[in-house]
Amino acid sequence: MPSKLKNTSKPPSQRYITSVAIILAALGLTYAPIPGLQKTIVIVSGTELQEPLQQLATKFEQKNPNIKLQLQFQGSQDMVNKYVDQKNDFKPTVLIPANGEILTELSDRLRATNNTTPFYDSPRPIAKTILVGIAWPERGKVLFPDGRFQWQKVEQAMQASNWEKIGGTKDWGSFDFVTTDPTRSNSGQVTLNLWTEAKLGTKVDTNSFNNPSVQSLFGLVKKSVYQPPRSTDILLQEFIARGPNDADVATVYESIALYRWQQSAANQGKPYQIYYLNPSIESTATAAIVRRDVDGGTADAAKKFLDFLTEPAQQAVLVQYGFRPVNNSVDLKTVPKSPWNQNIPGAEVKPNIQTLPPPNSATFTEIQRLWERVN
Repeated sequence: MPSKLKNTSKPPSQRYITSVAIILAALGLTYAPIPGLQKTIVIVSGTELQEPLQQLATKFEQKNPNIKLQLQFQGSQDMVNKYVDQKNDFKPTVLIPANGEILTELSDRLRATNNTTPFYDSPRPIAKTILVGIAWPERGKVLFPDGRFQWQKVEQAMQASNWEKIGGTKDWGSFDFVTTDPTRSNSGQVTLNLWTEAKLGTKVDTNSFNNPSVQSLFGLVKKSVYQPPRSTDILLQEFIARGPNDADVATVYESIALYRWQQSAANQGKPYQIYYLNPSIESTATAAIVRRDVDGGTADAAKKFLDFLTEPAQQAVLVQYGFRPVNNSVDLKTVPKSPWNQNIPGAEVKPNIQTLPPPNSATFTEIQRLWERVN
């Protein structure tokens, strides 16, 4: 007898399920990272950008599954030194120090050793902030009775060494000023630059640090800020945790002063007051894609991330963390959860101050040399 052929056709419902499975599999192949094509970029940033970058990196990876981001955080000067000396246990793709002059220093140091262009493209501004002073309210009223931060008052308080001698109460104890280590952090360098200008009453150049009064100032500050923190955000978290009697006045970036203000209110009952320095220095966090150990495909992926950071939606996130945008289409007051809408004592959208560019790399070098030399 002739054999009967089996009917191998599937029921309509089963055929539908199979078709859906094939479509879903195809979509998975489309949107899932493809082995061998995924790029990993290592971002090394100053600590002041740590929390917003962690949030934005997650968002970027969701939109770009073939690009993986690894975030590392260091003080800005540390970042340069470790990169030049190859002392990291990772290979950076992008460096984002607190200001572009630090990248100029890096470029000069690298060109001096191998005479090659160190970056793929021109460095890109990411976010802006300015240096401000902070103080606990009662201490600030005694030190700055007119509400204006004055370097001379801080120096006099350091020389007096305790609050009782400058109009405070005996139980306030010693006067404690805090800034970051200028051999490791941009904010410490900027602090000493502005203080030197106030001391001399003129613009600073590399010869300014040979002045005996400036050398005396550096020695006084160094004694007063024993074991200064390596980065600005670490400084502010320690300032809040220590509170009055252990940390009275500090210089930090406006961005983290605004962002961590609520934390100071929760920890100490009364939040700190912000004081705008006049003049102050604007620091623009600036990103550069480095060439060493970075291929063209990885550099393209890094460029995509930097493009992403400067889009209005991401700039708005940076505003929520207290930064001023580099994208002029973003308004400080209209961004949801903007710290400029939270009635933070002393905070101003447009402070009436002179804003200076950061010192050049030669000045930064002299600040570090003098700091290391004085006792």
